Amino acid sequence: MNILEQFGIIPIDFSTLASAFSEYKSLHDKVANMEKNGELIRLKKGLYVVSPVIHRKTLSKELIANHLYGPSYISFENALSYYGLIPERVYSMRSMTTKRGKKFTTPFGIFEYIFSKEDYFHIGINQEIIRENYAFLIASPEKALCDLIVTTSRLRIQSVKAMREYLEEDLRIDIPITKNFNMEIITQCIENGMKQNELNKLFKLLKT
Repeated sequence: MNILEQFGIIPIDFSTLASAFSEYKSLHDKVANMEKNGELIRLKKGLYVVSPVIHRKTLSKELIANHLYGPSYISFENALSYYGLIPERVYSMRSMTTKRGKKFTTPFGIFEYIFSKEDYFHIGINQEIIRENYAFLIASPEKALCDLIVTTSRLRIQSVKAMREYLEEDLRIDIPITKNFNMEIITQCIENGMKQNELNKLFKLLKT
């Protein structure tokens, strides 16, 4: 068994590799060789994921997003697509973070992180557990929609009708499928976030 197989799809840092390969005098050379041989894939300096060739499992971009830069949770179009609220497949991964905004280009695509103040950040985060093997943090459907509205530049919605048009025409969300939304999450976003006018229009639309 390849010693790397024990890590599965969980991203690992240099210190974890140092513990696993403590018998090597030059860990940097060992890691470089594993990268060259396609056993390890570098996500950023000091952070890696084991190649699927080794563990024979499908890598999770959501899990990678959480580990690449944190604290963070997946949101925006990625979360809306995950819950089946929008039809499009989203190829870049966008997350919210309490750190400064950042973007990473990796072998698995672009990962972008948008800044959020602390009190707004902690609202409406779900932990998704996948087949009892791993878990990642992702915005609830309500929070993901609020995040998208709050962070989209030059988005100014002045009426409930305009909000409906934005959801149905721009995002292609089928309004009836939002009937089970937790309105308390939207209320908390209004109280702690920006663009309160737009979020109030969203609340009124979904409440009716």
